[in-house]
Amino acid sequence: MVAPTRAHATGRDHQIQLLQGTQELFPALIAEMDAALSDIQFETYIFDCTGAGADVAEALMRAARRGVRVHLALDGVGTGRLPEPWRTRMVQAGVHVQVYSPLGPLGLLLPMRWRRLHRKLCVVDGCVLFCGGINVLDDFHDPNHGALTAPRFDFAVRAEGSLVQQASETMEQLWWRMRAVRDVRQRRLSLALADLRAASAARLAARRAESRARGMRAELVLRDNVRNRARIERAYLRAIARARHEVIIANAYFVPGGKLRRALVLAARRGVRVQLLLQGRYEYFMQYHAARPVYGTLLAAGVEIHEYAPSFLHAKVAVIDADSRRAWATVGSSNLDPLSLLLAREANVIVRDAPFAQDLRKRLRHAMAHEGRQLDPQRYAERPWRERALDRIAFGIMRAALWVTGNRY
Repeated sequence: MVAPTRAHATGRDHQIQLLQGTQELFPALIAEMDAALSDIQFETYIFDCTGAGADVAEALMRAARRGVRVHLALDGVGTGRLPEPWRTRMVQAGVHVQVYSPLGPLGLLLPMRWRRLHRKLCVVDGCVLFCGGINVLDDFHDPNHGALTAPRFDFAVRAEGSLVQQASETMEQLWWRMRAVRDVRQRRLSLALADLRAASAARLAARRAESRARGMRAELVLRDNVRNRARIERAYLRAIARARHEVIIANAYFVPGGKLRRALVLAARRGVRVQLLLQGRYEYFMQYHAARPVYGTLLAAGVEIHEYAPSFLHAKVAVIDADSRRAWATVGSSNLDPLSLLLAREANVIVRDAPFAQDLRKRLRHAMAHEGRQLDPQRYAERPWRERALDRIAFGIMRAALWVTGNRY
Protein backbone atom coordinates (compact mmCIF):
# COMPACT_ATOMS: atom_id res chain seq x y z
CA MET A 1 0.00 0.00 0.00
CA VAL A 2 1.37 3.41 -0.95
CA ALA A 3 1.61 5.84 1.99
CA PRO A 4 -0.57 8.95 1.63
CA THR A 5 1.22 12.16 0.82
CA ARG A 6 0.39 15.81 1.21
CA ALA A 7 0.31 18.01 -1.86
CA HIS A 8 3.50 19.89 -2.60
CA ALA A 9 3.45 23.64 -3.14
CA THR A 10 2.98 24.51 -6.80
CA GLY A 11 3.88 27.50 -8.93
CA ARG A 12 7.06 29.56 -9.15
CA ASP A 13 6.57 31.53 -5.96
CA HIS A 14 7.55 30.30 -2.54
CA GLN A 15 5.41 30.84 0.53
CA ILE A 16 7.58 32.12 3.39
CA GLN A 17 6.37 32.94 6.89
CA LEU A 18 8.55 34.77 9.42
CA LEU A 19 8.56 33.30 12.93
CA GLN A 20 10.06 35.06 15.96
CA GLY A 21 11.32 33.01 18.89
CA THR A 22 10.22 29.61 20.10
CA GLN A 23 6.84 31.04 21.05
CA GLU A 24 6.02 31.37 17.34
CA LEU A 25 8.23 28.59 15.94
CA PHE A 26 7.44 25.66 18.24
CA PRO A 27 3.62 25.70 17.84
CA ALA A 28 3.99 25.85 14.02
CA LEU A 29 6.67 23.14 14.06
CA ILE A 30 4.68 20.82 16.35
CA ALA A 31 1.51 21.28 14.28
CA GLU A 32 3.37 20.10 11.16
CA MET A 33 4.93 17.17 13.02
CA ASP A 34 1.53 16.07 14.33
CA ALA A 35 0.19 16.20 10.76
CA ALA A 36 3.18 14.31 9.29
CA LEU A 37 2.25 11.27 7.20
CA SER A 38 5.55 9.78 6.11
CA ASP A 39 8.77 11.55 7.02
CA ILE A 40 10.40 14.07 9.40
CA GLN A 41 14.02 15.18 8.91
CA PHE A 42 15.45 17.29 11.73
CA GLU A 43 18.89 18.85 12.27
CA THR A 44 19.85 21.09 15.17
CA TYR A 45 22.91 22.22 17.07
CA ILE A 46 21.25 22.18 20.51
CA PHE A 47 18.41 19.89 21.57
CA ASP A 48 17.49 20.74 25.15
CA CYS A 49 14.39 19.12 26.63
CA THR A 50 13.89 21.74 29.35
CA GLY A 51 10.57 23.60 29.25
CA ALA A 52 9.17 24.08 25.75
CA GLY A 53 11.93 21.90 24.29
CA ALA A 54 10.16 18.87 25.77
CA ASP A 55 7.11 19.65 23.63
CA VAL A 56 9.20 19.25 20.46
CA ALA A 57 10.66 15.97 21.74
CA GLU A 58 7.18 14.64 22.50
CA ALA A 59 5.97 15.61 19.00
CA LEU A 60 8.85 13.68 17.41
CA MET A 61 8.01 10.61 19.49
CA ARG A 62 4.30 10.82 18.67
CA ALA A 63 5.16 10.87 14.97
CA ALA A 64 7.53 7.92 15.23
CA ARG A 65 5.00 5.82 17.15
CA ARG A 66 2.42 6.17 14.37
CA GLY A 67 4.95 4.97 11.76
CA VAL A 68 6.46 8.20 10.48
CA ARG A 69 10.19 7.89 9.66
CA VAL A 70 11.93 10.34 12.00
CA HIS A 71 15.63 11.21 11.50
CA LEU A 72 17.15 13.44 14.20
CA ALA A 73 20.73 14.70 13.67
CA LEU A 74 22.42 16.43 16.61
CA ASP A 75 25.77 18.17 16.85
CA GLY A 76 28.41 16.47 18.99
CA VAL A 77 29.33 19.71 20.79
CA GLY A 78 26.03 21.55 20.95
CA THR A 79 24.13 18.50 22.19
CA GLY A 80 26.21 15.32 22.16
CA ARG A 81 24.23 12.39 23.52
CA LEU A 82 20.70 13.22 24.58
CA PRO A 83 20.36 12.98 28.35
CA GLU A 84 18.40 10.17 29.94
CA PRO A 85 15.58 9.33 30.06
CA TRP A 86 14.95 11.26 26.83
CA ARG A 87 17.39 9.26 24.72
CA THR A 88 15.90 5.92 25.78
CA ARG A 89 12.37 7.20 25.30
CA MET A 90 13.13 8.46 21.79
CA VAL A 91 14.83 5.23 20.72
CA GLN A 92 11.97 3.15 22.11
CA ALA A 93 9.45 5.35 20.26
CA GLY A 94 11.30 4.70 16.99
CA VAL A 95 13.14 8.01 16.54
CA HIS A 96 16.44 7.45 14.68
CA VAL A 97 19.14 9.59 16.32
CA GLN A 98 22.65 10.28 15.04
CA VAL A 99 25.35 12.57 16.46
CA TYR A 100 27.42 14.63 14.03
CA SER A 101 31.17 14.51 14.74
CA PRO A 102 31.03 13.26 18.34
CA LEU A 103 33.96 14.40 20.47
CA GLY A 104 36.65 11.84 21.16
CA PRO A 105 39.03 11.70 24.14
CA LEU A 106 40.85 14.88 23.06
CA GLY A 107 37.63 16.84 22.55
CA LEU A 108 38.08 20.23 20.90
CA LEU A 109 41.88 20.08 21.17
CA LEU A 110 41.82 18.67 17.64
CA PRO A 111 41.14 21.47 15.08
CA MET A 112 39.24 19.01 12.88
CA ARG A 113 36.59 18.90 15.63
CA TRP A 114 35.91 22.62 15.25
CA ARG A 115 33.81 21.87 12.16
CA ARG A 116 30.30 21.65 13.57
CA LEU A 117 26.73 21.03 12.43
CA HIS A 118 25.23 24.43 13.20
CA ARG A 119 22.21 24.21 10.85
CA LYS A 120 18.68 24.33 12.25
CA LEU A 121 16.55 22.59 9.65
CA CYS A 122 13.37 20.54 9.68
CA VAL A 123 11.54 19.13 6.67
CA VAL A 124 8.15 17.44 7.09
CA ASP A 125 6.84 15.09 4.38
CA GLY A 126 9.06 16.84 1.83
CA CYS A 127 6.48 19.65 1.78
CA VAL A 128 7.35 22.15 4.52
CA LEU A 129 10.72 23.49 5.62
CA PHE A 130 11.63 25.24 8.86
CA CYS A 131 14.97 27.05 8.78
CA GLY A 132 16.56 29.68 11.00
CA GLY A 133 18.73 30.31 14.01
CA ILE A 134 16.48 28.82 16.70
CA ASN A 135 17.68 25.70 18.51
CA VAL A 136 15.41 23.32 20.37
CA LEU A 137 15.86 25.40 23.49
CA ASP A 138 13.22 27.18 25.56
CA ASP A 139 13.45 30.97 25.05
CA PHE A 140 13.35 31.55 28.80
CA HIS A 141 16.04 28.99 29.65
CA ASP A 142 19.80 28.99 29.09
CA PRO A 143 21.89 25.87 29.82
CA ASN A 144 24.72 28.00 31.26
CA HIS A 145 22.84 30.93 32.79
CA GLY A 146 19.60 29.33 33.98
CA ALA A 147 16.24 31.08 33.85
CA LEU A 148 15.96 34.22 31.69
CA THR A 149 13.71 37.15 32.58
CA ALA A 150 13.14 38.03 28.90
CA PRO A 151 12.97 35.73 25.86
CA ARG A 152 15.94 35.04 23.63
CA PHE A 153 15.80 37.16 20.44
CA ASP A 154 15.86 34.93 17.37
CA PHE A 155 14.06 34.12 14.11
CA ALA A 156 13.14 31.26 11.78
CA VAL A 157 10.99 30.80 8.70
CA ARG A 158 8.37 28.31 7.60
CA ALA A 159 8.75 27.76 3.85
CA GLU A 160 6.98 25.96 1.03
CA GLY A 161 8.26 25.67 -2.52
CA SER A 162 11.08 24.10 -4.50
CA LEU A 163 13.71 24.95 -1.87
CA VAL A 164 12.07 22.38 0.43
CA GLN A 165 13.18 19.53 -1.81
CA GLN A 166 16.70 20.96 -1.91
CA ALA A 167 16.81 21.03 1.90
CA SER A 168 15.42 17.50 2.14
CA GLU A 169 18.00 16.06 -0.23
CA THR A 170 20.81 17.93 1.53
CA MET A 171 19.75 16.55 4.90
CA GLU A 172 19.37 13.04 3.49
CA GLN A 173 22.86 13.22 2.04
CA LEU A 174 24.37 14.22 5.41
CA TRP A 175 22.39 11.51 7.22
CA TRP A 176 23.81 8.74 5.02
CA ARG A 177 27.32 10.17 5.24
CA MET A 178 27.12 10.00 9.03
CA ARG A 179 25.90 6.44 8.74
CA ALA A 180 28.85 5.60 6.50
CA VAL A 181 31.37 7.09 8.95
CA ARG A 182 29.83 5.09 11.78
CA ASP A 183 29.95 1.88 9.73
CA VAL A 184 33.62 2.40 8.85
CA ARG A 185 34.51 2.95 12.50
CA GLN A 186 32.76 -0.32 13.30
CA ARG A 187 34.54 -2.02 10.33
CA ARG A 188 31.26 -2.67 8.50
CA LEU A 189 32.80 -1.66 5.16
CA SER A 190 30.10 -3.14 2.91
CA LEU A 191 27.45 -1.12 4.75
CA ALA A 192 29.64 1.98 4.52
CA LEU A 193 29.91 1.63 0.73
CA ALA A 194 26.15 1.25 0.45
CA ASP A 195 25.63 4.37 2.58
CA LEU A 196 28.07 6.37 0.45
CA ARG A 197 26.22 5.31 -2.71
CA ALA A 198 23.01 6.56 -1.12
CA ALA A 199 24.74 9.86 -0.31
CA SER A 200 25.90 10.20 -3.92
CA ALA A 201 22.36 9.67 -5.18
CA ALA A 202 21.08 12.27 -2.71
CA ARG A 203 23.76 14.74 -3.86
CA LEU A 204 22.72 14.32 -7.49
CA ALA A 205 19.07 14.91 -6.58
CA ALA A 206 20.07 17.99 -4.57
CA ARG A 207 21.87 19.45 -7.60
CA ARG A 208 18.81 18.87 -9.76
CA ALA A 209 16.59 20.51 -7.14
CA GLU A 210 18.99 23.44 -6.91
CA SER A 211 18.87 23.95 -10.68
CA ARG A 212 15.07 23.97 -10.60
CA ALA A 213 15.14 26.59 -7.82
CA ARG A 214 17.18 29.15 -9.79
CA GLY A 215 15.40 32.38 -10.44
CA MET A 216 12.91 31.82 -7.62
CA ARG A 217 11.92 34.53 -5.23
CA ALA A 218 13.48 32.61 -2.35
CA GLU A 219 16.45 30.28 -2.13
CA LEU A 220 18.24 28.07 0.35
CA VAL A 221 21.92 29.00 0.71
CA LEU A 222 24.17 26.42 2.34
CA ARG A 223 27.69 26.54 3.74
CA ASP A 224 29.86 23.44 4.05
CA ASN A 225 33.52 22.52 3.73
CA VAL A 226 33.34 20.99 0.26
CA ARG A 227 31.33 22.67 -2.53
CA ASN A 228 29.79 25.59 -0.69
CA ARG A 229 32.60 27.14 1.31
CA ALA A 230 31.72 30.81 0.79
CA ARG A 231 28.15 30.96 -0.55
CA ILE A 232 26.59 32.66 2.49
CA GLU A 233 29.35 35.25 2.78
CA ARG A 234 29.18 36.00 -0.95
CA ALA A 235 25.41 36.44 -0.71
CA TYR A 236 25.87 39.05 2.02
CA LEU A 237 28.62 40.82 0.07
CA ARG A 238 26.54 41.04 -3.12
CA ALA A 239 23.47 42.31 -1.28
CA ILE A 240 25.41 44.97 0.66
CA ALA A 241 27.19 46.13 -2.50
CA ARG A 242 23.81 46.66 -4.20
CA ALA A 243 22.24 48.49 -1.24
CA ARG A 244 21.06 52.02 -1.99
CA HIS A 245 19.16 53.12 1.09
CA GLU A 246 19.40 50.84 4.12
CA VAL A 247 21.18 47.83 5.58
CA ILE A 248 20.02 46.31 8.88
CA ILE A 249 21.85 43.30 10.30
CA ALA A 250 21.11 41.49 13.55
CA ASN A 251 23.81 38.98 14.43
CA ALA A 252 24.68 37.18 17.62
CA TYR A 253 28.40 36.52 17.10
CA PHE A 254 29.62 39.39 14.95
CA VAL A 255 33.30 39.26 14.00
CA PRO A 256 33.23 40.09 10.28
CA GLY A 257 36.29 39.48 8.16
CA GLY A 258 38.02 42.14 6.08
CA LYS A 259 35.71 41.80 3.05
CA LEU A 260 32.53 42.21 5.07
CA ARG A 261 33.94 45.10 7.07
CA ARG A 262 34.95 46.91 3.90
CA ALA A 263 31.55 46.27 2.33
CA LEU A 264 29.77 47.81 5.33
CA VAL A 265 32.15 50.78 5.47
CA LEU A 266 31.78 51.47 1.72
CA ALA A 267 27.98 51.26 1.99
CA ALA A 268 27.95 53.77 4.85
CA ARG A 269 30.29 56.13 2.99
CA ARG A 270 28.08 56.18 -0.11
CA GLY A 271 25.11 57.29 1.99
CA VAL A 272 23.45 53.99 2.90
CA ARG A 273 22.15 53.90 6.46
CA VAL A 274 23.83 50.87 8.05
CA GLN A 275 22.47 49.64 11.38
CA LEU A 276 23.78 46.69 13.36
CA LEU A 277 21.89 45.02 16.22
CA LEU A 278 24.44 43.01 18.18
CA GLN A 279 24.81 41.14 21.43
CA GLY A 280 24.92 43.50 24.39
CA ARG A 281 24.74 40.97 27.19
CA TYR A 282 27.80 39.00 28.26
CA GLU A 283 27.42 35.35 27.31
CA TYR A 284 30.86 33.95 26.43
CA PHE A 285 34.31 35.51 26.70
CA MET A 286 35.27 35.02 23.05
CA GLN A 287 31.87 35.98 21.64
CA TYR A 288 31.70 39.16 23.71
CA HIS A 289 35.26 40.48 23.55
CA ALA A 290 36.51 39.33 20.12
CA ALA A 291 33.82 41.38 18.39
CA ARG A 292 34.69 44.74 19.90
CA PRO A 293 38.01 45.51 18.18
CA VAL A 294 36.19 45.82 14.83
CA TYR A 295 33.66 48.35 16.15
CA GLY A 296 35.97 51.35 15.87
CA THR A 297 36.38 51.18 12.09
CA LEU A 298 32.63 50.75 11.59
CA LEU A 299 31.67 53.58 13.94
CA ALA A 300 34.17 55.91 12.29
CA ALA A 301 32.49 55.25 8.92
CA GLY A 302 29.07 56.19 10.30
CA VAL A 303 27.71 52.68 10.95
CA GLU A 304 25.18 52.63 13.81
CA ILE A 305 25.74 49.88 16.38
CA HIS A 306 22.91 48.96 18.74
CA GLU A 307 23.43 46.45 21.54
CA TYR A 308 20.53 44.22 22.57
CA ALA A 309 20.21 44.24 26.35
CA PRO A 310 17.07 42.50 27.78
CA SER A 311 18.20 38.93 27.05
CA PHE A 312 20.53 37.00 24.76
CA LEU A 313 20.43 37.98 21.10
CA HIS A 314 20.74 34.84 18.98
CA ALA A 315 19.41 36.12 15.63
CA LYS A 316 21.27 35.79 12.33
CA VAL A 317 19.15 37.94 10.01
CA ALA A 318 19.50 40.90 7.67
CA VAL A 319 17.27 43.25 5.66
CA ILE A 320 18.36 45.45 2.77
CA ASP A 321 16.27 48.11 0.99
CA ALA A 322 12.98 46.71 2.29
CA ASP A 323 10.85 49.41 0.62
CA SER A 324 12.17 48.88 -2.89
CA ARG A 325 11.77 46.33 -5.67
CA ARG A 326 15.26 45.12 -4.73
CA ALA A 327 14.13 44.14 -1.23
CA TRP A 328 16.43 41.45 0.17
CA ALA A 329 16.24 39.58 3.48
CA THR A 330 17.89 36.55 4.98
CA VAL A 331 17.07 34.37 7.98
CA GLY A 332 19.28 31.50 8.98
CA SER A 333 21.85 29.91 11.25
CA SER A 334 25.02 31.63 10.04
CA ASN A 335 26.72 34.16 12.26
CA LEU A 336 29.10 36.65 10.69
CA ASP A 337 32.13 35.21 12.43
CA PRO A 338 34.95 32.81 11.49
CA LEU A 339 33.35 29.66 12.94
CA SER A 340 30.18 30.07 10.89
CA LEU A 341 31.76 31.43 7.70
CA LEU A 342 34.84 29.17 7.59
CA LEU A 343 34.15 25.96 9.50
CA ALA A 344 30.53 25.12 10.36
CA ARG A 345 27.69 23.68 8.29
CA GLU A 346 25.14 26.49 8.01
CA ALA A 347 21.85 27.17 6.23
CA ASN A 348 20.17 30.49 5.40
CA VAL A 349 17.00 31.23 3.48
CA ILE A 350 17.19 34.35 1.28
CA VAL A 351 13.89 36.03 0.47
CA ARG A 352 13.41 38.69 -2.21
CA ASP A 353 9.99 39.97 -1.25
CA ALA A 354 9.15 43.46 0.00
CA PRO A 355 6.32 42.56 2.46
CA PHE A 356 8.50 39.88 4.08
CA ALA A 357 11.48 42.25 4.29
CA GLN A 358 9.29 45.01 5.75
CA ASP A 359 7.94 42.65 8.42
CA LEU A 360 11.45 41.66 9.49
CA ARG A 361 12.64 45.28 9.39
CA LYS A 362 9.71 46.36 11.60
CA ARG A 363 10.65 43.78 14.24
CA LEU A 364 14.33 44.71 14.16
CA ARG A 365 13.62 48.43 14.38
CA HIS A 366 11.31 47.83 17.34
CA ALA A 367 14.08 45.90 19.09
CA MET A 368 16.61 48.67 18.42
CA ALA A 369 14.24 51.41 19.59
CA HIS A 370 12.82 49.73 22.67
CA GLU A 371 15.19 46.94 23.71
CA GLY A 372 18.61 48.11 22.57
CA ARG A 373 21.09 50.85 23.38
CA GLN A 374 23.02 52.68 20.68
CA LEU A 375 26.76 52.60 21.12
CA ASP A 376 28.27 56.06 21.33
CA PRO A 377 31.57 56.36 19.37
CA GLN A 378 33.10 58.60 22.03
CA ARG A 379 32.24 56.24 24.87
CA TYR A 380 33.55 53.32 22.84
CA ALA A 381 36.88 55.12 22.31
CA GLU A 382 37.14 55.91 26.02
CA ARG A 383 36.29 52.44 27.37
CA PRO A 384 38.56 51.28 30.25
CA TRP A 385 42.02 49.93 29.43
CA ARG A 386 41.20 46.59 31.07
CA GLU A 387 38.25 46.11 28.73
CA ARG A 388 40.34 47.05 25.70
CA ALA A 389 43.03 44.59 26.78
CA LEU A 390 40.49 41.77 27.07
CA ASP A 391 39.13 42.66 23.63
CA ARG A 392 42.60 42.43 22.10
CA ILE A 393 43.40 39.17 23.86
CA ALA A 394 40.16 37.57 22.61
CA PHE A 395 40.73 38.85 19.08
CA GLY A 396 44.31 37.55 19.14
CA ILE A 397 43.20 34.10 20.32
CA MET A 398 40.65 33.96 17.51
CA ARG A 399 43.27 34.87 14.88
CA ALA A 400 45.68 32.29 16.29
CA ALA A 401 42.99 29.62 16.19
CA LEU A 402 42.29 30.43 12.54
CA TRP A 403 46.00 30.16 11.77
CA VAL A 404 46.00 26.66 13.28
CA THR A 405 43.15 25.61 10.98
CA GLY A 406 44.95 27.04 7.95
CA ASN A 407 42.26 29.67 7.32
CA ARG A 408 42.62 33.39 6.72
CA TYR A 409 39.84 35.76 7.63
